[in-house]
Amino acid sequence: MFKHLARRLAVLALLAISAMTGSPERSVAADPDKLNIAVILSAGIESAWDGTLIEALERAKAAKPHGLEISWKYTDPLWGDDAGDAMRLFAESGEYDVIWAHSTYSDQVKKLREEFPDILFVVVGSGNEGLGGNQYWVYKRVHEPAYLLGFAAGKLTKSNKLGAVGTFPADDVNDEINAFFAGAKAANPAVERTVAFIESWYDPAKAGEYTKAQIATGADLIFQLTGNFKPCEEAKILCFGNFQDQKSFSPSTVLSSAVAQWDPDVSWIVDEWWAHKAEGKPYQGNTDKRWFAMKDGGSAVVPNAELQGNVPAAVQTEIDELKAKIMAGSFEVPVDVSDPKAK
Repeated sequence: MFKHLARRLAVLALLAISAMTGSPERSVAADPDKLNIAVILSAGIESAWDGTLIEALERAKAAKPHGLEISWKYTDPLWGDDAGDAMRLFAESGEYDVIWAHSTYSDQVKKLREEFPDILFVVVGSGNEGLGGNQYWVYKRVHEPAYLLGFAAGKLTKSNKLGAVGTFPADDVNDEINAFFAGAKAANPAVERTVAFIESWYDPAKAGEYTKAQIATGADLIFQLTGNFKPCEEAKILCFGNFQDQKSFSPSTVLSSAVAQWDPDVSWIVDEWWAHKAEGKPYQGNTDKRWFAMKDGGSAVVPNAELQGNVPAAVQTEIDELKAKIMAGSFEVPVDVSDPKAK
Protein backbone atom coordinates (compact mmCIF):
# COMPACT_ATOMS: atom_id res chain seq x y z
CA MET A 1 0.00 0.00 0.00
CA PHE A 2 2.78 2.41 0.96
CA LYS A 3 4.65 1.63 -2.26
CA HIS A 4 1.49 2.40 -4.26
CA LEU A 5 0.99 5.69 -2.36
CA ALA A 6 4.61 6.64 -2.92
CA ARG A 7 4.23 6.03 -6.64
CA ARG A 8 1.14 8.24 -6.76
CA LEU A 9 2.85 11.03 -4.83
CA ALA A 10 5.82 10.77 -7.16
CA VAL A 11 3.56 11.24 -10.18
CA LEU A 12 1.86 14.22 -8.51
CA ALA A 13 5.28 15.74 -7.92
CA LEU A 14 6.17 15.11 -11.54
CA LEU A 15 3.14 17.07 -12.67
CA ALA A 16 4.10 19.94 -10.41
CA ILE A 17 7.61 20.48 -11.76
CA SER A 18 8.73 21.64 -15.15
CA ALA A 19 9.45 19.07 -17.85
CA MET A 20 12.96 18.46 -19.08
CA THR A 21 11.92 20.05 -22.34
CA GLY A 22 10.03 22.96 -20.82
CA SER A 23 6.76 23.45 -18.96
CA PRO A 24 3.65 22.83 -21.04
CA GLU A 25 1.56 25.93 -21.64
CA ARG A 26 -1.87 25.74 -23.19
CA SER A 27 -2.72 28.01 -26.07
CA VAL A 28 -6.12 29.71 -26.03
CA ALA A 29 -6.00 30.29 -29.77
CA ALA A 30 -8.37 28.38 -32.04
CA ASP A 31 -5.52 27.00 -34.12
CA PRO A 32 -3.17 24.90 -32.02
CA ASP A 33 0.45 25.93 -31.85
CA LYS A 34 1.53 23.62 -29.02
CA LEU A 35 1.36 19.87 -28.52
CA ASN A 36 1.95 18.55 -25.01
CA ILE A 37 2.60 14.84 -24.57
CA ALA A 38 2.62 12.73 -21.42
CA VAL A 39 4.76 9.63 -21.79
CA ILE A 40 4.35 6.54 -19.59
CA LEU A 41 7.64 4.67 -19.69
CA SER A 42 7.90 0.93 -19.14
CA ALA A 43 11.64 0.43 -18.66
CA GLY A 44 13.33 3.84 -18.45
CA ILE A 45 15.10 6.02 -20.98
CA GLU A 46 18.32 4.04 -20.52
CA SER A 47 16.59 1.09 -22.19
CA ALA A 48 16.56 0.79 -25.97
CA TRP A 49 12.75 0.54 -26.04
CA ASP A 50 12.09 3.81 -24.23
CA GLY A 51 15.27 5.67 -25.15
CA THR A 52 14.68 5.39 -28.89
CA LEU A 53 11.20 6.92 -28.47
CA ILE A 54 12.58 9.95 -26.64
CA GLU A 55 15.19 10.36 -29.39
CA ALA A 56 12.39 10.37 -31.99
CA LEU A 57 10.44 12.97 -29.97
CA GLU A 58 13.54 15.17 -29.90
CA ARG A 59 13.74 14.98 -33.69
CA ALA A 60 10.02 15.80 -34.00
CA LYS A 61 10.48 18.79 -31.70
CA ALA A 62 13.25 20.10 -33.98
CA ALA A 63 11.17 19.50 -37.12
CA LYS A 64 8.09 21.36 -35.73
CA PRO A 65 5.38 19.55 -37.77
CA HIS A 66 2.40 21.82 -38.50
CA GLY A 67 4.45 24.57 -36.85
CA LEU A 68 3.85 22.99 -33.44
CA GLU A 69 5.96 23.52 -30.37
CA ILE A 70 6.19 19.98 -29.02
CA SER A 71 6.97 19.29 -25.36
CA TRP A 72 6.59 16.28 -23.10
CA LYS A 73 7.02 14.85 -19.64
CA TYR A 74 7.87 11.22 -18.99
CA THR A 75 7.43 9.07 -15.91
CA ASP A 76 9.65 6.57 -14.22
CA PRO A 77 8.78 3.00 -15.31
CA LEU A 78 5.17 2.29 -14.28
CA TRP A 79 2.86 -0.70 -14.67
CA GLY A 80 -0.64 -1.76 -13.66
CA ASP A 81 -2.55 0.51 -11.30
CA ASP A 82 0.41 2.86 -10.97
CA ALA A 83 0.40 3.45 -14.72
CA GLY A 84 -3.37 3.93 -14.68
CA ASP A 85 -3.11 6.45 -11.83
CA ALA A 86 -0.46 8.40 -13.72
CA MET A 87 -2.60 8.49 -16.87
CA ARG A 88 -5.56 9.80 -14.89
CA LEU A 89 -3.48 12.51 -13.23
CA PHE A 90 -2.12 13.62 -16.59
CA ALA A 91 -5.61 13.62 -18.11
CA GLU A 92 -7.23 15.48 -15.21
CA SER A 93 -4.53 18.15 -15.26
CA GLY A 94 -5.96 19.44 -18.54
CA GLU A 95 -2.46 20.16 -19.80
CA TYR A 96 -1.86 17.19 -22.09
CA ASP A 97 -3.15 16.49 -25.60
CA VAL A 98 -1.60 13.03 -26.06
CA ILE A 99 -0.92 10.33 -23.49
CA TRP A 100 1.66 7.99 -24.98
CA ALA A 101 1.77 4.78 -22.94
CA HIS A 102 4.86 3.10 -24.32
CA SER A 103 4.03 -0.59 -23.92
CA THR A 104 1.09 -2.86 -23.06
CA TYR A 105 -1.37 -0.50 -21.39
CA SER A 106 -4.69 -0.93 -23.23
CA ASP A 107 -6.35 -2.21 -20.03
CA GLN A 108 -5.59 1.09 -18.34
CA VAL A 109 -6.57 3.16 -21.37
CA LYS A 110 -9.89 1.33 -21.62
CA LYS A 111 -10.90 2.79 -18.24
CA LEU A 112 -10.11 6.37 -19.26
CA ARG A 113 -10.57 6.98 -22.95
CA GLU A 114 -14.34 7.62 -22.95
CA GLU A 115 -14.03 9.95 -19.96
CA PHE A 116 -11.44 12.01 -21.83
CA PRO A 117 -12.57 11.91 -25.48
CA ASP A 118 -10.38 14.83 -26.63
CA ILE A 119 -7.16 13.16 -25.49
CA LEU A 120 -5.40 10.88 -27.95
CA PHE A 121 -4.15 7.77 -26.15
CA VAL A 122 -1.32 5.66 -27.57
CA VAL A 123 -0.44 2.08 -26.63
CA VAL A 124 2.56 0.28 -28.08
CA GLY A 125 3.60 -3.23 -29.03
CA SER A 126 2.31 -6.73 -28.43
CA GLY A 127 -0.26 -7.73 -25.82
CA ASN A 128 -2.55 -4.74 -26.41
CA GLU A 129 -6.18 -4.70 -27.47
CA GLY A 130 -7.12 -2.54 -30.45
CA LEU A 131 -9.89 -0.33 -29.06
CA GLY A 132 -10.19 2.20 -31.88
CA GLY A 133 -11.67 5.64 -31.29
CA ASN A 134 -9.20 7.82 -29.42
CA GLN A 135 -6.82 4.94 -28.71
CA TYR A 136 -4.10 4.37 -31.31
CA TRP A 137 -2.05 1.20 -31.38
CA VAL A 138 1.55 1.77 -32.43
CA TYR A 139 3.55 -1.32 -33.36
CA LYS A 140 7.24 -1.78 -34.02
CA ARG A 141 8.82 -4.48 -36.13
CA VAL A 142 12.58 -4.62 -36.59
CA HIS A 143 12.56 -7.92 -38.47
CA GLU A 144 13.85 -6.49 -41.77
CA PRO A 145 17.18 -5.22 -40.42
CA ALA A 146 17.37 -8.42 -38.32
CA TYR A 147 17.16 -10.40 -41.56
CA LEU A 148 20.11 -8.44 -42.94
CA LEU A 149 22.11 -9.10 -39.78
CA GLY A 150 21.32 -12.79 -40.12
CA PHE A 151 22.39 -12.80 -43.74
CA ALA A 152 25.71 -11.28 -42.71
CA ALA A 153 26.08 -13.85 -39.92
CA GLY A 154 25.41 -16.71 -42.32
CA LYS A 155 28.17 -15.46 -44.59
CA LEU A 156 30.68 -14.80 -41.80
CA THR A 157 30.28 -17.82 -39.51
CA LYS A 158 33.10 -20.34 -39.48
CA SER A 159 31.44 -22.87 -37.18
CA ASN A 160 28.05 -22.73 -38.96
CA LYS A 161 26.51 -22.26 -35.50
CA LEU A 162 24.71 -19.04 -34.58
CA GLY A 163 23.04 -17.96 -31.35
CA ALA A 164 20.27 -15.59 -30.30
CA VAL A 165 19.49 -14.50 -26.75
CA GLY A 166 16.06 -12.88 -26.32
CA THR A 167 13.96 -11.34 -23.56
CA PHE A 168 10.52 -12.98 -23.77
CA PRO A 169 9.03 -15.10 -26.57
CA ALA A 170 6.59 -12.37 -27.66
CA ASP A 171 5.23 -11.49 -31.10
CA ASP A 172 7.56 -8.53 -31.59
CA VAL A 173 10.60 -10.42 -30.29
CA ASN A 174 9.97 -13.68 -32.14
CA ASP A 175 9.69 -11.86 -35.46
CA GLU A 176 13.23 -10.51 -35.13
CA ILE A 177 14.80 -13.81 -34.09
CA ASN A 178 13.03 -15.77 -36.81
CA ALA A 179 14.01 -13.17 -39.42
CA PHE A 180 17.64 -13.28 -38.25
CA PHE A 181 17.83 -17.03 -38.78
CA ALA A 182 15.87 -16.85 -42.03
CA GLY A 183 18.49 -14.44 -43.35
CA ALA A 184 21.27 -16.69 -42.09
CA LYS A 185 19.76 -19.74 -43.80
CA ALA A 186 19.34 -17.81 -47.05
CA ALA A 187 23.05 -17.00 -46.95
CA ASN A 188 24.21 -20.38 -45.68
CA PRO A 189 21.86 -23.41 -45.62
CA ALA A 190 24.30 -25.27 -43.34
CA VAL A 191 23.70 -22.88 -40.43
CA GLU A 192 22.49 -24.34 -37.11
CA ARG A 193 20.84 -22.15 -34.51
CA THR A 194 20.55 -21.91 -30.75
CA VAL A 195 17.85 -19.77 -29.11
CA ALA A 196 17.39 -18.81 -25.46
CA PHE A 197 15.07 -16.44 -23.59
CA ILE A 198 15.98 -14.91 -20.24
CA GLU A 199 12.26 -14.38 -19.41
CA SER A 200 12.95 -10.82 -18.26
CA TRP A 201 13.19 -7.37 -19.81
CA TYR A 202 16.43 -6.81 -17.93
CA ASP A 203 18.63 -9.44 -16.28
CA PRO A 204 22.31 -9.01 -17.18
CA ALA A 205 23.43 -12.01 -15.12
CA LYS A 206 21.06 -14.44 -16.81
CA ALA A 207 21.76 -12.88 -20.22
CA GLY A 208 25.46 -13.46 -19.67
CA GLU A 209 24.89 -17.04 -18.52
CA TYR A 210 22.80 -17.93 -21.57
CA THR A 211 25.18 -16.22 -23.96
CA LYS A 212 28.14 -18.12 -22.52
CA ALA A 213 26.20 -21.36 -22.91
CA GLN A 214 25.63 -20.67 -26.61
CA ILE A 215 29.28 -19.82 -27.15
CA ALA A 216 30.26 -23.04 -25.37
CA THR A 217 28.24 -25.05 -27.90
CA GLY A 218 30.20 -23.48 -30.77
CA ALA A 219 28.18 -20.37 -31.72
CA ASP A 220 30.64 -17.87 -33.14
CA LEU A 221 28.18 -15.01 -33.79
CA ILE A 222 25.37 -13.96 -31.41
CA PHE A 223 22.24 -11.87 -32.03
CA GLN A 224 22.07 -10.21 -28.63
CA LEU A 225 18.62 -8.86 -27.72
CA THR A 226 19.41 -8.54 -23.99
CA GLY A 227 22.29 -6.06 -24.03
CA ASN A 228 25.04 -8.11 -22.39
CA PHE A 229 28.08 -8.27 -24.67
CA LYS A 230 30.65 -9.20 -22.04
CA PRO A 231 30.67 -12.92 -22.98
CA CYS A 232 31.31 -11.96 -26.60
CA GLU A 233 34.25 -9.84 -25.50
CA GLU A 234 35.66 -12.65 -23.38
CA ALA A 235 35.32 -15.16 -26.22
CA LYS A 236 36.57 -12.64 -28.80
CA ILE A 237 33.62 -13.21 -31.13
CA LEU A 238 31.32 -10.75 -32.89
CA CYS A 239 27.77 -9.94 -31.82
CA PHE A 240 24.85 -7.99 -33.25
CA GLY A 241 22.99 -5.29 -31.32
CA ASN A 242 19.24 -4.82 -31.15
CA PHE A 243 16.73 -1.96 -31.16
CA GLN A 244 19.34 0.79 -30.88
CA ASP A 245 22.86 1.40 -32.11
CA GLN A 246 24.73 -0.56 -29.44
CA LYS A 247 28.30 -0.28 -30.69
CA SER A 248 29.11 2.02 -27.76
CA PHE A 249 28.20 -0.85 -25.40
CA SER A 250 30.98 -2.99 -26.84
CA PRO A 251 32.99 -1.34 -29.63
CA SER A 252 35.14 -4.43 -30.09
CA THR A 253 32.29 -6.93 -30.63
CA VAL A 254 29.12 -5.22 -31.95
CA LEU A 255 29.48 -5.53 -35.70
CA SER A 256 26.10 -3.97 -36.52
CA SER A 257 22.73 -3.24 -34.92
CA ALA A 258 19.09 -3.56 -35.92
CA VAL A 259 17.64 -0.19 -34.89
CA ALA A 260 14.06 0.88 -34.15
CA GLN A 261 13.08 4.32 -35.42
CA TRP A 262 9.82 5.79 -34.06
CA ASP A 263 9.83 8.87 -36.31
CA PRO A 264 7.06 7.74 -38.70
CA ASP A 265 4.99 6.55 -35.72
CA VAL A 266 5.34 9.91 -33.99
CA SER A 267 4.47 11.71 -37.25
CA TRP A 268 1.34 9.57 -37.65
CA ILE A 269 0.13 10.38 -34.14
CA VAL A 270 0.89 14.09 -34.49
CA ASP A 271 -1.02 14.21 -37.79
CA GLU A 272 -4.01 12.38 -36.29
CA TRP A 273 -4.11 14.76 -33.33
CA TRP A 274 -3.77 17.77 -35.65
CA ALA A 275 -6.62 16.58 -37.86
CA HIS A 276 -8.83 16.25 -34.78
CA LYS A 277 -7.82 19.49 -33.09
CA ALA A 278 -7.42 21.84 -36.06
CA GLU A 279 -9.85 20.31 -38.57
CA GLY A 280 -12.47 18.77 -36.31
CA LYS A 281 -12.03 15.23 -37.62
CA PRO A 282 -13.03 12.45 -35.24
CA TYR A 283 -10.34 10.17 -33.91
CA GLN A 284 -10.20 6.90 -35.82
CA GLY A 285 -7.78 4.77 -33.89
CA ASN A 286 -6.71 1.46 -35.38
CA THR A 287 -8.02 -1.84 -34.08
CA ASP A 288 -5.24 -3.89 -35.68
CA LYS A 289 -1.45 -3.58 -35.58
CA ARG A 290 0.08 -0.82 -37.67
CA TRP A 291 3.82 -0.73 -38.21
CA PHE A 292 6.13 1.11 -40.57
CA ALA A 293 8.53 -0.88 -42.74
CA MET A 294 12.22 -0.26 -43.13
CA LYS A 295 11.58 1.54 -46.43
CA ASP A 296 9.21 3.88 -44.58
CA GLY A 297 11.78 4.78 -41.95
CA GLY A 298 10.49 2.48 -39.22
CA SER A 299 13.78 0.64 -38.74
CA ALA A 300 17.36 0.62 -39.97
CA VAL A 301 20.68 -1.22 -39.93
CA VAL A 302 23.51 0.72 -38.30
CA PRO A 303 26.98 -0.82 -38.83
CA ASN A 304 30.00 -0.29 -36.62
CA ALA A 305 32.42 1.39 -39.01
CA GLU A 306 35.43 0.37 -36.95
CA LEU A 307 34.65 -3.34 -37.43
CA GLN A 308 33.68 -3.33 -41.09
CA GLY A 309 37.07 -4.76 -41.98
CA ASN A 310 35.67 -8.08 -40.72
CA VAL A 311 33.22 -8.12 -43.63
CA PRO A 312 34.76 -9.10 -46.99
CA ALA A 313 33.98 -6.70 -49.81
CA ALA A 314 32.06 -9.35 -51.78
CA VAL A 315 29.87 -10.10 -48.76
CA GLN A 316 29.21 -6.42 -48.14
CA THR A 317 28.15 -6.05 -51.77
CA GLU A 318 25.61 -8.87 -51.34
CA ILE A 319 24.28 -7.27 -48.15
CA ASP A 320 23.97 -3.87 -49.83
CA GLU A 321 22.13 -5.38 -52.80
CA LEU A 322 19.72 -7.21 -50.51
CA LYS A 323 19.10 -4.07 -48.48
CA ALA A 324 18.38 -2.14 -51.68
CA LYS A 325 15.74 -4.71 -52.66
CA ILE A 326 14.08 -4.44 -49.24
CA MET A 327 14.06 -0.65 -49.44
CA ALA A 328 12.62 -0.77 -52.95
CA GLY A 329 9.92 -3.21 -51.90
CA SER A 330 11.04 -5.84 -54.40
CA PHE A 331 12.04 -8.26 -51.62
CA GLU A 332 9.73 -8.90 -48.69
CA VAL A 333 11.02 -10.31 -45.42
CA PRO A 334 8.27 -12.60 -44.08
CA VAL A 335 6.84 -11.86 -40.65
CA ASP A 336 7.16 -15.07 -38.65
CA VAL A 337 6.00 -14.73 -35.04
CA SER A 338 6.10 -18.44 -34.18
CA ASP A 339 8.03 -19.50 -31.10
CA PRO A 340 11.64 -19.77 -32.31
CA LYS A 341 13.31 -23.06 -31.43
CA ALA A 342 16.85 -24.30 -31.72
CA LYS A 343 17.35 -26.31 -34.90
